[in-house]
Amino acid sequence: MKVYISADIEGVAGVVSPQQGQPGNAEYERARRLMTEEVNAAIAGAFEGGATEVLVNDSHGPMSNIIPELLDPRADLILGKPKPFNMAAGLTRDFAAVFLVGHHAAASNFGVLAHTTNSFAFREVRLAGRALGEPGIYGAYAGQLGVPVALVTGDDRLVEEARDLFPQAEAVCVKTALSNRAARQMAVEKARAAIAAGARQALANLRAMRPFTIPGPFVAEFVMNSPALADQGAVLPPARRQDATTLAFACADAAEAVGWMTALSAMSAVLR
Repeated sequence: MKVYISADIEGVAGVVSPQQGQPGNAEYERARRLMTEEVNAAIAGAFEGGATEVLVNDSHGPMSNIIPELLDPRADLILGKPKPFNMAAGLTRDFAAVFLVGHHAAASNFGVLAHTTNSFAFREVRLAGRALGEPGIYGAYAGQLGVPVALVTGDDRLVEEARDLFPQAEAVCVKTALSNRAARQMAVEKARAAIAAGARQALANLRAMRPFTIPGPFVAEFVMNSPALADQGAVLPPARRQDATTLAFACADAAEAVGWMTALSAMSAVLR
């Protein structure tokens, strides 16, 4: 049984500030260690639950945050960017389950460091008229492959979003959001124990899991954070400008939506 882990940093216990997600400072070095250990907890729980193979995809920012020498050696690791399908790089139909570890709430929502893919670029992302964060967007891509999201870990706001998308999945809350940059944290050892237990339980209940899907074709809408960002994205020939900040793309499936989102995110760097 193969398990895929998409690992982010904002939903990790002990992480509350943008500085902790940006390389080049002591707080980031602490945060990446915390991230690595939460991923290790999910790996351990997966193997205890019957996994025969685990693949971890580093899915935050530079996508080279997880410390390889500290990672459980039973798991393989994808590092670096750009890469196909970004936060779902390496996911294929032969995986039994997806774990979303250290994830966060969607842009414009309550939650610790809530955003969608790129906090500079996107105010909201909608697929088929439904506002979604990274778990929903990449969960829909996994669903397109027939793979269910079986475990989600992060703050209480992320857990609330996930229950609506993946009602059968195990959800582990490691902190309660007090604001966008403050939270009541679970002790890190308790958080890791809860994640390991959640991973075991997720695989025990796997037969009840159903993939989250958004049937295509549909329209993906990207509400940019400024008209200038929409100006930039509107040069893409398939883009349809809906208003000053919103771009729409006709998509055959979730894979195409991920592709346009990744392209717009990369293009936004020109205006930073």
